Amino acid sequence: MIRLNQLTKRYGSFTAVDRIDLEVRRGELFGLLGPNGAGKTTTMRMIAGILQPTGGSVDIGGDDLIRRPRSAKSRLGFIPDRPFVYDKLTGAEFLRFAAALYSQQGPVVERRIDELLELFDLAPWKDELTESYSHGMRQKLIICSALVHRPEVIVVDEPMVGLDPRSARLLKDLFRGFVDRGGTVLMSTHTLEIAEAMCERIAIVQGGRIVALGTMAELREQTASGDASLEDLFLKLTGGLADRELSAILDE
Repeated sequence: MIRLNQLTKRYGSFTAVDRIDLEVRRGELFGLLGPNGAGKTTTMRMIAGILQPTGGSVDIGGDDLIRRPRSAKSRLGFIPDRPFVYDKLTGAEFLRFAAALYSQQGPVVERRIDELLELFDLAPWKDELTESYSHGMRQKLIICSALVHRPEVIVVDEPMVGLDPRSARLLKDLFRGFVDRGGTVLMSTHTLEIAEAMCERIAIVQGGRIVALGTMAELREQTASGDASLEDLFLKLTGGLADRELSAILDE
């Protein structure tokens, strides 16, 4: 459903994403992990069409993002790590605006908006300006805006940031139901327990490159790690502090 071919992003002499090849299948919840600065968010933004690649290609559902951008983007819902909304729009107006970007309007969209706002406990604030929304409410509204046009693919960067426990659980269940019905989710998160519990396959990125990819069993086999947790695998692959380094810091 998502296919990256030699995807590259450079800023001058710095290479943020370095020739990534990746395929995320239909009906899969896939995790993209890595330390800060590894290139995850840059990759996500290129998939969403927000950033232009320096090289390589992004294919979404058979549509090349460069050659057929409108068709490719119509399949996708993007949830960024920082919720940006227009303060002088109400919650309902913001979702109508999001739906209109995909040429969707009318009674069907209005019902969809009401369903999403009710689902995320935002219905009482439907007609309130978003400038009055808390960070968590804005995050939930952004999630609604990514779902309002019924996408085939959801690309989500740090989905649980700012959400209360109930909303976080709701989002997990929503993603699971989405992929069970044939949708595709590509998720980036620093919460490794969530990735280990939810994702069928995981790619770990370091220095703009994929250093490991597979199921948990395959990652353990690739790293000869026995029954190690995802946290242990992640630190092994990305260079976490060794015990002796921690001891040296604590003993100073």
